[in-house]
Amino acid sequence: MRLIALLLLVPLLASCAAGYYLQAAQGQLEVWAKRRPIDEVLADPDQPAWLKARLRRALVIRRYASEHLALPDNGSYRSYADLGRPAAVWNVFAAPEFSLEPHRWCYPLIGCASYRGYFRLPAAQREAERLTAAGFDTFVAAVPAYSTLGWFDDPLLNTVIRWEETRLAGLIFHELAHQVVYVRDDTTFNESFASAVERLGVDQWLRERGRPEQRADYARYLRHRDAFHALLHHYRERLAERYAQGGSEAALRRTKAALFAELKADYQALKAGWGEGPYFDGWFQGPINNARFVPLQDYTSLLPAFVCLRRSIEDWPAFYERVRTLAALPRKERTQRLENLCAKG
Repeated sequence: MRLIALLLLVPLLASCAAGYYLQAAQGQLEVWAKRRPIDEVLADPDQPAWLKARLRRALVIRRYASEHLALPDNGSYRSYADLGRPAAVWNVFAAPEFSLEPHRWCYPLIGCASYRGYFRLPAAQREAERLTAAGFDTFVAAVPAYSTLGWFDDPLLNTVIRWEETRLAGLIFHELAHQVVYVRDDTTFNESFASAVERLGVDQWLRERGRPEQRADYARYLRHRDAFHALLHHYRERLAERYAQGGSEAALRRTKAALFAELKADYQALKAGWGEGPYFDGWFQGPINNARFVPLQDYTSLLPAFVCLRRSIEDWPAFYERVRTLAALPRKERTQRLENLCAKG
């Protein structure tokens, strides 16, 4: 019924926006039509053994999420859908040529966000081309899963089912966290909170259920990822400082290109020091520009504060309640309070 309501809203929207919302509704309908209860898939003799094994482990993780992390106990991630494509959606990110402030799109139900999602890659590419022609840096990212914020029971998808167990657990914890707290018009708060639930949830899962080699692999992954993100944040700050200084467009373009070249070189040096992976070469595929830094800011800038907050609180329900309290504050105030948490610790 909610989806029908969304479809009924489409004719009321401006004509240019109507096409976007129609594709979103059609895409969600497709996901909905293709999902099957996991128990039904497990009972199907035509399904491969590897898929059944992965789905059984996913159900164990899903049950753990509600019983031990106090995440919603509903129908999400208790069904499976094979979309027949490598991504659930493709998100478009954009930023001005000489600014790291993300371009934002606004939606009737969720408020404004620093990305725009499409269920078909060509549509995302067309939006990116439109913004590029308008002078923006753009980036199109393949997204393996997304949350409907509890409006629908989100299924597990073929895009993630082959993932290593800790990565799959992190995805389930992250997406369920969006159903616990979601703030209109604040992508950074929402994604940093969900990333904290993901990180600390996987930590707890591995302590209680993980094998020694899983714990070692995850610890190495976090060390490498944190070092890589620190490198990106360093260059993001350098870019922001340079843009703030102003100057001619030609001079700004030269500095921008030089900084991106330095970033690539520093990443190679960092990677050489790691020896064994994981590596993050994928970040450097395609052109590097300001838009590439938008997801980094959204997913990681408030992550340390949320981690500090969780470690100062006895249990998960109390943590969620504290986050809801912060979410009710004006954006500037809640961000300031979060940023002060680790300093106080």
